[in-house]
Amino acid sequence: MALKVVGAGVGRTGTHSLKIALEQLLGGPCHHMVEVLADPTQTAGWIDAIEGRPVDWSTMPPGYVSLVDWPGCSFWPELSSANPDALVLLSVRDPESWYRSASNTIFKAFEAGPPEMEPWMNAVRVLLRDRFSDSVDDPGAMMDAFERHNSAVRRAIPASRLLEWTPGDGWEPICDRLGLDVPADPFPKVNTTDEFRAMVGLEPLT
Repeated sequence: MALKVVGAGVGRTGTHSLKIALEQLLGGPCHHMVEVLADPTQTAGWIDAIEGRPVDWSTMPPGYVSLVDWPGCSFWPELSSANPDALVLLSVRDPESWYRSASNTIFKAFEAGPPEMEPWMNAVRVLLRDRFSDSVDDPGAMMDAFERHNSAVRRAIPASRLLEWTPGDGWEPICDRLGLDVPADPFPKVNTTDEFRAMVGLEPLT
């Protein structure tokens, strides 16, 4: 099954909301980190990719019509090449607000996951080290990595294939590029910082 949308934006750029929106628009499942956490059998294929073993990107991840968030967004070069007709959707936000959100959620999850997920979280650390930055306690390094990642996508993907999107943009730009009608209901807004922290067992921020 070919991907119709390859999400190149990293986590905490509205990717969970995008997942729900794309599933509604495209009528099929959208891959996101929550899929891996819900189905640990998926980790083997992603760990192969992270550790440099051969992966058939034309069928990765199997059964999905779109993809956003980590781990897939780090493999946007491979996925966009293997799915040449897919729209590449780069979700972005202000670097400082991105780091603040990510440091209160994703980066805390490394220490909060259940023991059985430790091999996967270790693999995600390697993914960040090799394709982003694993200096999660260094705001400057992480914001630099965020901007490098986004700039690399902008340089590599032709404008005819690329949609740069922020959470405030809503349905319209996505529907326009996919040739679909704009839904009547509001654009999804899910996975706030407190919702994420509750999901992984962290205390709410005060």
